[in-house]
Amino acid sequence: MRPFLSILLIACLASAPLARGETGGGGKPVILVLGDSLSAAYGIPPAKGWVALLQRRLDRAGYGYAVVNASISGETTVGGLERLPRALARHRPAVVILELGGNDGLRGLPVEQLRTNLEAMITASQRAGARVVLTGIRIPLNYGQRYSEKFFATYAELAGARKTALVPFFLEGVAMREELFQDDGIHPGIEAQPILLDNVWPVLEPLLTAKGGG
Repeated sequence: MRPFLSILLIACLASAPLARGETGGGGKPVILVLGDSLSAAYGIPPAKGWVALLQRRLDRAGYGYAVVNASISGETTVGGLERLPRALARHRPAVVILELGGNDGLRGLPVEQLRTNLEAMITASQRAGARVVLTGIRIPLNYGQRYSEKFFATYAELAGARKTALVPFFLEGVAMREELFQDDGIHPGIEAQPILLDNVWPVLEPLLTAKGGG
């Protein structure tokens, strides 16, 4: 469990939040990624992170989308909810990927607050005309089995209630494999990034319009 627990610890304790490349879509429809350190390419070159790999996969597949990474290390759902309106107004995304919640769980914040914040972000995104992808996060059982299970179940419950696409567990295939982490044993390394993308891609692709972004 150490690597997964450590990911959550560093996501919460990162002392200097780092924003990654909030740029416009250059006339293309936008996929907006709003996340924490798991999407902010913490500790690795941004070009090697799963979000950058997503842009390259879209380009190779002929989808005319621009990916905007608005992820910040240490982000919570509270911070994401505060930042989302500006991001929606600025980028007018066609798709919003919400990768948030791990830091809420580490702090032991109420699951009801997690749900309220995520639901508000989903609602705001949908009202802005965006399709939503919600990525599930697990909290280690040492936070209490009841809390951990309720926390994880919130993502599937919300996805069903709000009719959003769901990545059941964003760190599937990574969380328990120490060799996929950086030397600090905390952050997913470069080798883990394609796996993270592969977890998202089959959920995201059906939401994309015809190739060329039309």
